[in-house]
Amino acid sequence: MIKRIRSEFFAPEKAQNCFCARGFTSAVSTRIDHPSWRKISDRSRLATYLASLAVRALIEEAELTPKPALVDRRGPGAHTDLSLMLMKRSAHCLAPGFELMALASFRQIPSQTLRENLGAIGRWAEQSMLLTTGQANTHRGAIWSLGLLVSAAAMGANSPDAVAHTARQLACLPDWSAPKQQSNGSRVIQLYRVPGARGEAQAGFPHVLTIGLPILHRSRQEGSSETQARLDALLAIMASLDDTCLLHRGGWAALNTAQTGAAAVLAAGGTTTVEGWGLLERLDRDLLALNVSPGGSADLLAATLFLDFLRNSPPTETSYGKTSF
Repeated sequence: MIKRIRSEFFAPEKAQNCFCARGFTSAVSTRIDHPSWRKISDRSRLATYLASLAVRALIEEAELTPKPALVDRRGPGAHTDLSLMLMKRSAHCLAPGFELMALASFRQIPSQTLRENLGAIGRWAEQSMLLTTGQANTHRGAIWSLGLLVSAAAMGANSPDAVAHTARQLACLPDWSAPKQQSNGSRVIQLYRVPGARGEAQAGFPHVLTIGLPILHRSRQEGSSETQARLDALLAIMASLDDTCLLHRGGWAALNTAQTGAAAVLAAGGTTTVEGWGLLERLDRDLLALNVSPGGSADLLAATLFLDFLRNSPPTETSYGKTSF
């Protein structure tokens, strides 16, 4: 069974006391349309709730074991600079950033101003992550994908499809303040002509809505354990996604190994079968031998879990309205 992580999350009015938020309040407050965001309100409670689900999704994705060549309870996978403890610390430090995104987005509609506000918060959250991890990139992609989904949920989208659609609208707006230098991901996108994390969001998260969530729910209905259902969802995403993390570290050969290996596990009946489990172990060995890991797929599994949490553990009815997922 997956261990459920319960932890305390930062309230916006207390964020100044956390090193992650130090120095950011004055820089971003002028960019948020609601200068009263520090007040305890239904908006702040919703923001805390959405941030807690995002952090929970990141932690439970990290703890899912055994994942092929990814950080999990067994060890660092194909990463020399990461550990499960570091992933969890990174996830917790992102809570204030996710809360600020939700606060900025509360009852808003997609707009250029909101998009640039979210971009500023996202860049601050990334710097907080790097400070926490000693410059290790634990969750840069997840800040983008989960940040958009958190914001869309705060805007009032009331189903996974609606959340993804609203997130798509935000992702399609330009962020004129974004740094101009290329990242590893942007270089891979240009070199290999693949959508990447930005393209996935601008398409409305198809690997989450049409692959991750359906496989997760079907596996549960067929009697799989929660661990097996989540592993099958991850493998289904891997079998289809042009993962830029794999391409960056291992090119087409690594991507092909991951996609064909994941598809083989699913074709054998998934992780519930002896054959499928054996093929999962082989895929893990193959990716470790190539020193690559499917980090983009892991980010989309976390997004899948976030939307699943929204649907299955909605907030109670308050004056901000009833959310029904």
